[in-house]
Amino acid sequence: MGLFERYLTVWVGLGILAGVGLGLLAPGAFQAIAALELAHVNLVVAVFIWVMIYPMMIQVDWSAVKDVGKKPRGLLLTLVVNWLIKPFTMAALGVLFFRYLFASWVDPQSASEYIAGMILLGVAPCTAMVFVWSQLVKGDANYTLVQVSVNDLIMVVAFAPIAAFLLGVTDVTVPWQTLVLSTVLYVVLPLAAGMATRALLQRRSKHAVADFVAHLKPWSIAGLIATVVLLFGFQAGTIVAQPLVIALIAVPLVVQSYGIFAIAWWGARWLRLPHEVAGPACLIGTSNFFELAVAVAISLFGLHSGAALATVVGVLVEVPVMLSLVALVNRAGRRAVRPVRGENFS
Repeated sequence: MGLFERYLTVWVGLGILAGVGLGLLAPGAFQAIAALELAHVNLVVAVFIWVMIYPMMIQVDWSAVKDVGKKPRGLLLTLVVNWLIKPFTMAALGVLFFRYLFASWVDPQSASEYIAGMILLGVAPCTAMVFVWSQLVKGDANYTLVQVSVNDLIMVVAFAPIAAFLLGVTDVTVPWQTLVLSTVLYVVLPLAAGMATRALLQRRSKHAVADFVAHLKPWSIAGLIATVVLLFGFQAGTIVAQPLVIALIAVPLVVQSYGIFAIAWWGARWLRLPHEVAGPACLIGTSNFFELAVAVAISLFGLHSGAALATVVGVLVEVPVMLSLVALVNRAGRRAVRPVRGENFS
């Protein structure tokens, strides 16, 4: 494990502090950056997110999708949790907390935007960080690639319709054109670029993909930290002025994370999946593709909206929560889920 993965919480924490500090010291600079947008898509954020996720997309082995039928059960768990459970529980928790439990502390307009941000997080299953979580729990790298590949393929066609449906159900007006544009910009195009790059590299040698990704890794790290700095810089004034709001948003996000993990872990035990498949499957369902959620929230509602703030709080919450779940998976180890003797686990 590299220095970045080992101290991930530290780097993200420093990025958050730097973003808030710079946002307070130089608000004009962040306002100027916020103005650099095209069709409601911030160009600087788009560049940083592309820098961050492009190397991850190159690692996705789409040829592995053809072998999914041979080992379906671990993949089935991931897909059911990600697409049939998680988006809807996130929306339900958002409504429960901000329309009822926290209603006296949050005005209706802000509540709707916070719910919208939570929904966008819930509809975006993790892609970029999956490989980190899988490595931390000693997961099956090839099977993780299959899970990521199929999830990304589904996300291309399902993200916008599910997001629009849930946002509409919670009485938020959805500009379909912007939502589809964001999906194309942050999912379809990076995937296409990653596939094309991978195909070209594989023609050179069998080690070319790994070597190229290793070369890009520092840029990916820089993209992640720069994105965190920028997002927290945009929201610095709100974060300092309304710490209670940050805490209120964090509560349902934490409940969602541990709740979804519990559902996935129970499913893994019921399916009797081995540790190296169960661990990544549960963590993929729990984690979020926050890069996409943040980008779409900014495109739909604006940089300074409650929806964008909710997705940024998702970044704040995700890293420590996911690391705690990694520790839980590793503590449970191979004793937690065991396949039936002589049975093909998937």
